[in-house]
Amino acid sequence: MSGPYSIRVVLPQHLRTLSGVDGEVTLCIDKPVTQSSVLDALEATYPMLCGTLRDHVTKHRRPKVRFFANQEDVTHASPDAPLPDVVASGKQPFLIIGAIAGG
Repeated sequence: MSGPYSIRVVLPQHLRTLSGVDGEVTLCIDKPVTQSSVLDALEATYPMLCGTLRDHVTKHRRPKVRFFANQEDVTHASPDAPLPDVVASGKQPFLIIGAIAGG
């Protein structure tokens, strides 16, 4: 498959409210499809999300944010590693979840 890819992204409720979207977000992304490219496209499309998922300067993930691809936690994977084909093809969404601390 050649790019651009239509990537499905599921945001937590508070970020859907902030960005003014209902349900999933669809983004067009060129190869390679990585956490970084998805987040870059998300922030470019919804600038109000800048700084909510990653630090403005370092681009490091915020502490209580988790990423899932193909039902696998990819939070600590390299942000430049390719995401699974089922996510890149749009068959499965890229999930962004706000982690909850505590017992």
